[in-house]
Amino acid sequence: MSNTEDTARVPDGGSGVGWYTRHGAKIWVGVIIVLLVGYLIATLQRAWLMLSETDLVAKGLGVALVILPVIGAWALSRELLFGSRMSKLARTLEAEGGLPVDNLPRTPGGRIVREAADREFLKYKAEAEAAPEDWRSWFRLSCAYDAAGDRKRARESMRHAIGLSRS
Repeated sequence: MSNTEDTARVPDGGSGVGWYTRHGAKIWVGVIIVLLVGYLIATLQRAWLMLSETDLVAKGLGVALVILPVIGAWALSRELLFGSRMSKLARTLEAEGGLPVDNLPRTPGGRIVREAADREFLKYKAEAEAAPEDWRSWFRLSCAYDAAGDRKRARESMRHAIGLSRS
């Protein structure tokens, strides 16, 4: 074993995937959730203070401050559910060996070269058109949209993949 291989090993059974690599995103999601919940609680406290006032304008603002945290909690739960379902599909696809390989060329700044992403996109678009009821093809199409920089269509395709996997 060379020195390079020896230093690249991590104490996770030799898989080469470090603890932070596996759990870092979950940590940041947890931090964001804690901050958002704190914000929602503070907003509800302010809403309660405003609702207890006699002024109608203050009561109106208090009602608005009750509605906003409800919308925030709904949006947060929806995003968490989306992320959870997407991760489950990714694990399934990875176990099957069907995840797209990230081998696209990158600029010196680390961005994917758009022309290469567009060429790769055509392959996954044709796959999704050939198998429109296969969630796997839609998952890969979502990854291709994301690589091409079209986040809106990437999310739409991923939602479609999640819907197909659930039916």
